[in-house]
Amino acid sequence: MANHRQESRPDPSSSRARPPREREHGEREKRRSRDPTAEGERRKRKKKRPVSGERPRRARRTEPEPEPEPEWSEAGEHQPNPQSQRSSNVLSIDSLAKLDALNEKTRYVYREPVRDAEREMERERRRKEKVVTGRVMKERGKHGRRREDDDRKERRRVISGPLAEEGKVGRRRGGYVGSLSEEDDDGRKRRKLWLAIGSIVLLLAIFIPVGIVVSKKKGGDGSGGSDGGATQGSDPSNSNLGSISENDIPTAAKGSVLDPFTWYDTTDFNVTFTNDTVGGLSIMGLNSTWNDTAQANEYVPALDKSWQYGTMPIRGVNLGGWLSIEPFITPSLFNSYKENQGIVDEYTLSKELGPSQAAKVLEKHYALFMNEQTFIDVQAAGFDHVRIPFSYWAVTTYPGDPYVPKISWRYLLRGIEYARKYGLRVNLDVHALPGSQNGWNHSGRQGDIGWLNGHDGALNGQRSLDLHRQLSTFFAQPRYKNIIAIYGLVNEPRMSKLSVDDVTAWTASAAAIVRQSGIKQTIAFGDGFLGLPKWQGKLQGVHGLVLDAHQYVIFNPDQISFTHQKKIQYACSGWSSQMKESMDVSTGYEAFFFPLLSPTSCHDRSFSLPHPAQVESTLTLLSRFGPTLCGEWSQADTDCTTYLNNVNTGTRWLGTLRASSQTEAILTPSCPKSDTPCSCAEANASPDRYSDPYRKWLMMNAEAQMTSFEQGWGWFYWTWVTEDAVQWSWKGGMEAGVLPKRTWERDFNCTTDVPDFGDLSESY
Repeated sequence: MANHRQESRPDPSSSRARPPREREHGEREKRRSRDPTAEGERRKRKKKRPVSGERPRRARRTEPEPEPEPEWSEAGEHQPNPQSQRSSNVLSIDSLAKLDALNEKTRYVYREPVRDAEREMERERRRKEKVVTGRVMKERGKHGRRREDDDRKERRRVISGPLAEEGKVGRRRGGYVGSLSEEDDDGRKRRKLWLAIGSIVLLLAIFIPVGIVVSKKKGGDGSGGSDGGATQGSDPSNSNLGSISENDIPTAAKGSVLDPFTWYDTTDFNVTFTNDTVGGLSIMGLNSTWNDTAQANEYVPALDKSWQYGTMPIRGVNLGGWLSIEPFITPSLFNSYKENQGIVDEYTLSKELGPSQAAKVLEKHYALFMNEQTFIDVQAAGFDHVRIPFSYWAVTTYPGDPYVPKISWRYLLRGIEYARKYGLRVNLDVHALPGSQNGWNHSGRQGDIGWLNGHDGALNGQRSLDLHRQLSTFFAQPRYKNIIAIYGLVNEPRMSKLSVDDVTAWTASAAAIVRQSGIKQTIAFGDGFLGLPKWQGKLQGVHGLVLDAHQYVIFNPDQISFTHQKKIQYACSGWSSQMKESMDVSTGYEAFFFPLLSPTSCHDRSFSLPHPAQVESTLTLLSRFGPTLCGEWSQADTDCTTYLNNVNTGTRWLGTLRASSQTEAILTPSCPKSDTPCSCAEANASPDRYSDPYRKWLMMNAEAQMTSFEQGWGWFYWTWVTEDAVQWSWKGGMEAGVLPKRTWERDFNCTTDVPDFGDLSESY
């Protein structure tokens, strides 16, 4: 056959030259050509027949051009001659018949696949129509609910073809899912309605909790108030930044602690850039003028007048948990962590958060936990002094420290200015020194003591002296001579774990540095829980020292078990007598330690210890210390408060106190009634649930302690505000009616008998 095709071209008109099926079609064409009119009508009827459910469309069939001599391809397919031209003359019947025959031959090649395609399109059209008009609308009403019928889901994805081409299908993610018919319009309206309702519900879900939180921030709970929470209060407006431009900040300072545009809060700060320092500490944020004429109340002198310490009692309060974090004061900073994460102090918290996030979290805490309203309220409660604890990382940090450096420094300076504004004298308290002086969480790091102890003990001791050189140089400026009343060296060195001689020698060196820097105010040092009698006669050669004792019965395993009556009796008798004895130097020898020190030791930034024999022989001549005050106390009668004894360590009261050593652990309940199960329920209850006898006892216990501590220089309550520990918050206790509205308003002063409080449970 191939050779035959190559040698000659067959005559299309010859039946012998065509294939059998082609000859059969040719016979049919001859019959049809006899009645062309009837055949034309038949074709018209077929063309006009509408497709069910579909708008008729114009046929795209292209009429083949007749040509006298059609060509054939190698595959046997007819190919029209491209040289042929359409005739403009009227065709005869025979010509028309021949043309129809030729058209039929052409259609033969394409008819079968076209018919198959048409049938497939018809089936597809009907299926899509059903989906569009029925099940798709039903599926749309489910708004994304999980489809159980995978086949239905597949059908939604494949809708396309004619409906898509004519724009009758709506577009969604994942494919075409519906016809834009009247039903679809109704569906869209319903969808919009549901979207609107959903949006309203979502907004309510957002704004109602926010409103509640804001309301709590403004109103506070019984223990806090507007300034009593780690993150309470609204964000500051920082409107004073409008007076400067970011271009005013030198390039080298942008993004640093000196760039006010990076500060969370600029309220009452001087935002004009300055790189000036005193003692290496920035004065950025301070105004150049100050006024010391304010008076805390009518019973005390103004700041620029002299205070007669020892005859005029201090009635002060601590601003604890603010610039030195304490978990029991602000548990919200720690509650989100699991116990196995070990987030127990500012060290681990800062390390967990990382430098950037820690800076954001802690600066927000600094800005909102204490603010100007705090000092207004403190003054209104009758206080005349504030003790402000802060940590060494307000000044500097050392390699390996995760603490946020220097941000708290400007809040310390602003706090001092607020105190000045309301006539409140300031007791500066360095609450955390390098290495940790006690291993408790409020020293920054819970665990080992690395200050004057261990491998880096001496190094951290020297770092602490360097720190005081900077601090005392800064606060020796004239602007602080009236507002800074007491300069503290270190909070609660843990003398039971440290060498008494080492701590005493360090204290002497630090005091000498402070005096050399120009500080003339009273210098305070902590008793380290040794007890007042053990400090009698020490450091007598240093002018202007005051012994800072922290008096708590609840941390003493022998005293926490006192009954309610005995606790008040002990406050009236025991602490009163200790204060009086410590204050009396009449039998003492007033030169003890400083003659034993090298006169150049402080200048050389080093200190050496005297020989123990010298200390022992000198101590035999001494009996009293001298000026003594109580720097911390509270009205709490248990140690039940959450995180009070470090995070997740238990309590003495319940006998669940864990410790690093077995000798320090207390695994036997310490409440007075050992035959009754001890409970923390009432001690940790909301104050509105306190019984009347318990309210009476709490008030009397506080009044007894205030009376006793005023036998010395006076007292500072611990602390002004907490998030929820009412018995450690003066503000919370005052609002609950278990602390006086004014510090001097008291009904009990230890001159009458203490009731037995028989109607008050001793075990709760």
